Amino acid sequence: MDFAAKNNIDVAASDAATASQTNAHASQIATGLTYAQAGVDMDAGDAVVDLIKPALRRTHSSRVLGAYGSFAAMFRLDFKEKMFKRNYKDPVLVACTDGVGTKVVLAVEMGRLDSIGIDCVAMNVNDLIVQGAEPLFFLDYLGLSRIRPQETATIIQGVAAGCEIAGCALIGGECAEMPDIYKPGDFDIAGFAVGVVDMDRAIDPKRVKKGDVIIGLRSSGVHSNGFSLVRRLAADKGWKLDRPALFDQNVILIDALMAPTRIYVKSLLPLVRTGKIHAMAHITGGGLLENIPRILPAGLHAHVNADAWTQPRLMALLQAQGHIEPEEMARTFNCGIGMAVVFASADVADVTAALEAAGETVFNIGHILDGGKGCTVTGSVETWSAQSDWTATYNG
Repeated sequence: MDFAAKNNIDVAASDAATASQTNAHASQIATGLTYAQAGVDMDAGDAVVDLIKPALRRTHSSRVLGAYGSFAAMFRLDFKEKMFKRNYKDPVLVACTDGVGTKVVLAVEMGRLDSIGIDCVAMNVNDLIVQGAEPLFFLDYLGLSRIRPQETATIIQGVAAGCEIAGCALIGGECAEMPDIYKPGDFDIAGFAVGVVDMDRAIDPKRVKKGDVIIGLRSSGVHSNGFSLVRRLAADKGWKLDRPALFDQNVILIDALMAPTRIYVKSLLPLVRTGKIHAMAHITGGGLLENIPRILPAGLHAHVNADAWTQPRLMALLQAQGHIEPEEMARTFNCGIGMAVVFASADVADVTAALEAAGETVFNIGHILDGGKGCTVTGSVETWSAQSDWTATYNG
């Protein structure tokens, strides 16, 4: 018995199906296969470019050279040029790259696309300012399943809005349509930022001394870290994200969760130029515990007092719903502090006044002492819902 008969295969039907598939393929070739049929719509991409041009132009200054649409962008440093406001003596370029993690999942699920671009810019330029660098320009990368011109433009317009807040130029980017990589509706976004600082103004951990003060600048919410845990809580607890939050009936829960990451550049840059700031830490993944040690030299330890500020209600909700221990909060979320700034105790009044005048909410949260490089966060009973006094330490 041959294979076809043994396996009850209808040879005639199989041959007919094969012929039909071959004819369909031949017909496709005869009519001309297009890139759009393969999943990439170049016309949609062109439509996005037209939609975002006004937003991009608003971020540009005379420092941006060349025409839009070139293969690469050009940006002029104000080096020995009297026509510009800035004259660098010994300019050093500073670069970084970052994304916004799984906050994009909530953005997709809830249709909140307008501010995720601000998050992307913030995660980069806040890293630049801790080096003392003025952000110069930004490029974004957007990978997505399908280009829907209005939705895609909304995301990139958010990037442009973030650049305006930070005072840098959005000079280019990539929008990659990849239906074979991303599920329908999905996307990811990342950014790349370049800044400049005069060498003698660059922030160096060697400036930090025993007795220095740590102040915290209030965050706008969760910012862009910890969303895997946030989403786990939302799923486990069955949160109705489009309903009022438990902590405030006047606030929709998804609005609180998606509040864009605060950009601290314009508040901090004038102080950097005074030379009073010894170090800064952008409080991202790893929280207060793991980010502050990154700016310390060997032999110094940061001590943070969690009693120094009131835990934000959103953070209290996350902690209560997840039964999260204070130590875990301190290494997962920003806990209400988006930026930590270190300087001499003699400058507390001046620095605090300058930051408050710039619109920041400032807390005196700690100090620097001798010890192994690291950070200790302490709190009293009831601080962050603790049932007793608590201490969390990270060495590294």
